[in-house]
Amino acid sequence: MTDTTQTDTTPPAPVENTWPNPLIAGFYPDPSVVKVGTDYYLANSTFEYLPGIPIFHSTDLVSWTQIGHVVERPGQLASAHVPTLGGAWAPTIRHRDGIFYVVVTDAMGRGMLIFSTTDPAGPWSDGTLIEGIHGIDTDLAWDEDGLAYITYSGLDVTSGELPTGHKGILQFTVDLATGVPLSQPVSVWSGTGLKFPEAPHLYQHGGYWYLMIAEGGTERGHGISVARGARPYGPFTEGAAAGGPANPILSARSTDRPIQNTGHGDLVETPDGGWAIVMLGMRPTGMTQAFSALGRETFITSARWEDGWLAADPVLLNPRAGETVFADDFTGPALAPEWIAVRRYPAEVSTLAVASAEAAGGRTTPGRLVLVGEGGTLDAEQPILVGVRQRNPWSSTSVRVGGVAGSGAGLGGLGVRYDEEHHYEIEVGNGVVTARACVAGIRQEWTVPLDPAQIVDGAVTLGLDTVPPDASSMISGLTSDIVVLSVGAGDDRVELARVDGRYLSQETAASFTGRVLCLYAVTGKVTFSAFRYTGRE
Repeated sequence: MTDTTQTDTTPPAPVENTWPNPLIAGFYPDPSVVKVGTDYYLANSTFEYLPGIPIFHSTDLVSWTQIGHVVERPGQLASAHVPTLGGAWAPTIRHRDGIFYVVVTDAMGRGMLIFSTTDPAGPWSDGTLIEGIHGIDTDLAWDEDGLAYITYSGLDVTSGELPTGHKGILQFTVDLATGVPLSQPVSVWSGTGLKFPEAPHLYQHGGYWYLMIAEGGTERGHGISVARGARPYGPFTEGAAAGGPANPILSARSTDRPIQNTGHGDLVETPDGGWAIVMLGMRPTGMTQAFSALGRETFITSARWEDGWLAADPVLLNPRAGETVFADDFTGPALAPEWIAVRRYPAEVSTLAVASAEAAGGRTTPGRLVLVGEGGTLDAEQPILVGVRQRNPWSSTSVRVGGVAGSGAGLGGLGVRYDEEHHYEIEVGNGVVTARACVAGIRQEWTVPLDPAQIVDGAVTLGLDTVPPDASSMISGLTSDIVVLSVGAGDDRVELARVDGRYLSQETAASFTGRVLCLYAVTGKVTFSAFRYTGRE
């Protein structure tokens, strides 16, 4: 049984800019959204994780349910050996004439791709490659005659050649059925001169075409800027040059707002006929707002048209009330859509053992997730793991691990991963319990013998909590959080380590993802049951 609950999700009033923020918490970056009738669909980047490009559905822009993924089978992306930071970068989701499209770059993989379907829950197509054009952050729009335009950011991460610099915001027309470009890429508007123009989106509103981009880098200088022109290909003029607002129209840079790095936005009409921008942002914590443990998340803010120009409100923190609870007893026919794996699909590295009644005594065996180790640790390119995103700053995660006691026992455990070089874990096997911190090649371990009293029905409970730092001194209050690794439950719980969480943050690890709470196996057959995650703000 899988149970995902979020208490108290009463929709706030958008007219007062009290959207819930984050809109979708945890590692869900680069959001793109499309309105189809009264329905909304949202897609995110996933990089080296599979299945790729989650699709969410909403009817109010507030409450979202994941309905599937674009990438759900081998061959759609070249992900098996993609480097860290590669994979699905910045999808754009659009709809026309009954067909949903996602355009995306498989960075360091297949290249620039077009996926399509008539049902956003899937299945999606295999992905049509756009030959000969290399760039990221692809956007899709159509003119009045139905000609398709792809506008993108000119960074080459797909040809195999070393990047020779950023080429700004480029555009070409394309046959969506074949992926054949109908024109050569041309430069359009590349912003105000801030670094790294990216994330273009093209919209027609009123008598103008508007080109919205991100610039300033995806770090603290991130922002959203807008220009307009009479045609989808421009020429584009920014507001300050035409009596409009100065760019960027939205940025948190040089402020103390709790949501920083706001940019990479997509414009959408709200249910009440207003406008909003969905974008990525980060929640840096610590005394100097220095560390974003959850990575880049999805946020929203109200927008409006003023004298022919787009304006946006600041992005305000407004967490959903109550606790976030994700519980999985692994009793279903397949894993819930929240579970992901690294460079392989969860079904490739795991199986489900359904609940059954044993003949002797009629005792029920609970549902279990089964992983069989291949000898690789969490350092491996393709570790044997499945995971879910950490969604809250403060959280408590536990799982029962079986098959790790007695002769022929396996070795595995519970971890939190940012990438191959940045992860903390607690594992059990070979008669011992080990807590471990791995940071950029530096490793520290804490080991205790496995207490037989902690083995209940052949399984051991492992715990991983993220808690506020001790702010009794200035230095201790600088970090984001503390990760607590423990074994046992109740009175038998033993804490092995408390590790500084700043090293598993976007600013330190530098990966484009976020924290993933993972179940993993190193050697042997390891089983997992009663997974529990509780998070709070």
